Amino acid sequence: MLDKEQVETRTATYDSERTSPLGNSLEEQEVFQKTDSGVNFRNVGWFKACVIFVKILFATGVLSLPSALYSLGAVGGSISIVAWGAFNTYCFVIMGNFRSRHPHCHSVADMAEVVGGVIAKEITGLLFIIAYVLVTGSGIIGVSTALNALSHHAACTVWWSFIAAVVTIATASIRKLQHVGWLTYAGFISIYAAVFIVVIGVTTRDRPAAAPQTGPYDLGFVAINNPGFAAGMVASCTIFVSSAGTSAFLPVMSEMRNPNDYKKSLFLCMSLVTASYLAFSLVVYRWCGKWVASPSLGSAGQTIKMVSYGVALLGLIVAAKYVFVRILGKTRHLQASTMIHWGTWFGSTIFLGALAFILAEAIPIFNYLIALVGSVCFAPLAMSLPGWLWLHDHGNWKRGSLVQKLVYLFHWGLVFLGLFFLVGATYGVSIEIRDAYRTGIIGSAFTCQDNSNS
Repeated sequence: MLDKEQVETRTATYDSERTSPLGNSLEEQEVFQKTDSGVNFRNVGWFKACVIFVKILFATGVLSLPSALYSLGAVGGSISIVAWGAFNTYCFVIMGNFRSRHPHCHSVADMAEVVGGVIAKEITGLLFIIAYVLVTGSGIIGVSTALNALSHHAACTVWWSFIAAVVTIATASIRKLQHVGWLTYAGFISIYAAVFIVVIGVTTRDRPAAAPQTGPYDLGFVAINNPGFAAGMVASCTIFVSSAGTSAFLPVMSEMRNPNDYKKSLFLCMSLVTASYLAFSLVVYRWCGKWVASPSLGSAGQTIKMVSYGVALLGLIVAAKYVFVRILGKTRHLQASTMIHWGTWFGSTIFLGALAFILAEAIPIFNYLIALVGSVCFAPLAMSLPGWLWLHDHGNWKRGSLVQKLVYLFHWGLVFLGLFFLVGATYGVSIEIRDAYRTGIIGSAFTCQDNSNS
């Protein structure tokens, strides 16, 4: 009979004896191999993975939700936050299960190749890069807003954005997720602290900071709102994308010591993120109504704005690692500290960071950039692709019992839902951006205008 320690060892370790249909052990198919001679990327435990997951989602998602609640109303927005959180959790369970059966998949592009061939891989890889370049662009906007708030717009916003891009490139150039542990914990704590500062700050004011400070005013707080198709799609897409960055979890799985622990990290992360989103956005919307700032850290007035932004200036990674693995994945340079290894890594981060800076200056409104990420990229990546992956692995269900047939049709529904959001939400965002340029909300690209309203 096995003793307790032997049982735990057998169940906790990633089972290298299991084999794929091709006959290779699953451990041998992992993107990064455990090694003592080269660069060992496999040093991330499940709790650190959870913190990285939270940071990937929480950093930008939490800053856009109160504005979305204004479009949908408190009740409609709350239901949407919980529903989309559960939806995105399930979709990543599908992705995680698929990756467990195909451990050579470092990203969603590799998964797309399994189910759709090279063309599907290249399209998905391009969407993945665009998604995280745009997410990085939203981070650059957030940091430039913070620097404007802290300095009372002491310099042109383009310069603050450039500084933000340089800082982002520098932090993203840390090669191993194991080594961004302190940045991850610091970033997680800082954004949480900033959120609590804003929540406390808005509840201590007689009226929102952006509202008229004398005379009557309309708060704009409603339980259920009817914003129209374009605004409604933008709001729904903003809430969806706040927890849809789960495609970025896959590269983290590749660096986990035990990739089978991903569900522990996922469920803890999504529970914490969804509860935090709901509490934070409802409080800010209740006290600020339609006068909520974008990003929402500026909603409590100048002093609180400066304090909250001051503790939230930490940033982003992910797309560069995808490019890095795509270029070096089948060479010895992937896990060897050669000139080609380092040159490829720094080249990836610098190029993608520069592209994010350009896009941030072309669409300098935080909420619109986030919604655009959701409609163009995450709708196919986090809705359609998980449905496709499930259908690939459960094709026999279409000939099974009635329940199995209904579940099979449900996953076809995921595919079509993603296509609907791709078309409908992109249309809505384009209308909103066009109107913002026409009405002067967006003055011009590469503008020096103060984006913090300090």
